[in-house]
Amino acid sequence: MAAANVTSSLPRPRSPRAGRGLSGALGSSPLTFVPPRRTSVSPAIGAPRFSPARLTFVPLRGTSVRRAGRRGRARRPDSLAGVTERLTHLDEHGSARMVDVGAKPVTERRAVARAVVRMAPETARAVQAGDAPKGDVLGTARIAGIMAAKRTGELIPLCHPIALDHVDVEGEVDPDTGAVTLTATAGVTAKTGIEMEAMTAAAVAALTVYDMVKGLERGVTIESVQLLEKSGGRSGTWRR
Repeated sequence: MAAANVTSSLPRPRSPRAGRGLSGALGSSPLTFVPPRRTSVSPAIGAPRFSPARLTFVPLRGTSVRRAGRRGRARRPDSLAGVTERLTHLDEHGSARMVDVGAKPVTERRAVARAVVRMAPETARAVQAGDAPKGDVLGTARIAGIMAAKRTGELIPLCHPIALDHVDVEGEVDPDTGAVTLTATAGVTAKTGIEMEAMTAAAVAALTVYDMVKGLERGVTIESVQLLEKSGGRSGTWRR
């Protein structure tokens, strides 16, 4: 009786590259993705059939892949060395962080921001006369802006919550040009602030104007939200 062929039942040795995934199996060779030549549906099972495809990864020009450092954090590219010194919301690895303001002195700070909402002259006249479907547009926008300024630390992820000394929003309507201008002023005595609070107040007031008049006109546009001036703090006074 012939001897049984036992070698066919033995497990085959694994390839040295087995278990490394796609990058390990292909090493450093470039990869390219070639989409399927065509897609067809098999009438028997109703499932799509694809012709074979090849994959290739071609690195973007001027970029490189860095190995992750300890604890899984990527190493900081050399190009971030100077950037992180100017952008205080980035740490030495280029990751976002909340700035530590514990050592900063308490100063009086003030900021003024403005938002401009553009609409048809007829809609602006309705706002000015108080004839909008939802009622008093500017009064509602003013309260919305004040409320938003007090919640800035919850809306902007890395913004510090601060105790506002003052915030107000004023609205002005130009019916000839169809412009509604919202000016927000905010003040605080603190270690940080207060530009974001003023800009948040102006932005939310502008959004409220849109909500109040959208029944008259859907094409209303918020043209700009910008800081006009700020004072206090280490950087002193700045004006646009």
